Amino acid sequence: MAELAAKRRKRRRIRMSFGDRVFEAVNFTLLTLLMVVTLYPFLNTLAVSFNDATDSLKGGIYLWPRKWTLENYRFVLEEATIFHATLISVLRTVLGTVLTVLCSAMVAYTISRPEYVLRKFVTVAFILTMYVNGGLIPTFLLMRDLGLVGSFWVYIWPGLVGVFNLIIIRSFIENLPDNILESAKIDGAGDYRTFFSIVLPLSTPVLATVALFTGVYQWNSWFDVFLYNSSYEHLSTLQYELQKILQNSNASQNAPDFIAAGNTGASMVTPYSIRSTMTIVASVPIIMVYPFLQKYFVKGMVVGGVKE
Repeated sequence: MAELAAKRRKRRRIRMSFGDRVFEAVNFTLLTLLMVVTLYPFLNTLAVSFNDATDSLKGGIYLWPRKWTLENYRFVLEEATIFHATLISVLRTVLGTVLTVLCSAMVAYTISRPEYVLRKFVTVAFILTMYVNGGLIPTFLLMRDLGLVGSFWVYIWPGLVGVFNLIIIRSFIENLPDNILESAKIDGAGDYRTFFSIVLPLSTPVLATVALFTGVYQWNSWFDVFLYNSSYEHLSTLQYELQKILQNSNASQNAPDFIAAGNTGASMVTPYSIRSTMTIVASVPIIMVYPFLQKYFVKGMVVGGVKE
């Protein structure tokens, strides 16, 4: 098999015209440049986070730390509330993502059905909310009157059905083969059975995409914590705690170095090093999840079929 594959590649290279070779060279060059432009900021931030803070102020840190240290991470992670806040962030990300995807998919399936006579009105009503909203203060008053201020569920309920996600899922469901859904009805399946047994499995690519969007939003969100739960430390999230650390570091710009007590004695950290460290700490979970969902961004598939 290896010899056969090598012969095929050799024949393909022989058949390639000059124009094809130029196109491949240009394409390879552009993709390489794009990869460098995309990866360099992250690798530079990673290098700064592992570099000695006072040494980083001199500049010249590119892809590799000049003076290795873990003091930046120790300073950030030694905050007393970090681990509990991380637990809250994980909980809101998991629950928020699962419930949002499920509820958005159910509503999208409903308004995608041609037999639902109000589907156009409901769709327009949802879309209008993307352009018009009540504003910050009325929204806060609404959350307070609903009893969500000081509650974990304020992170979940307000964004349970996202209009952008709704439109994406509805468009995907509308493109599913009608024969599959018609066959389910002929076999006696109701709407719930059709939705959970047929529509959801066939919609895996778009649901995974929406799940990634929702998960990133839930993980990175901190402003809702500031608005509704800033006085409740047990409901604080990782992003909000990191934001407070950054604000405290920026408040000390006149004396830009902090003293971080480490096991080996006192060492210095700076707002610059803290920003880089926070970026890495906040990004790692999403980076670990993304490879498992990447294939759904590359291809969409419809599982199953019907013979006519």
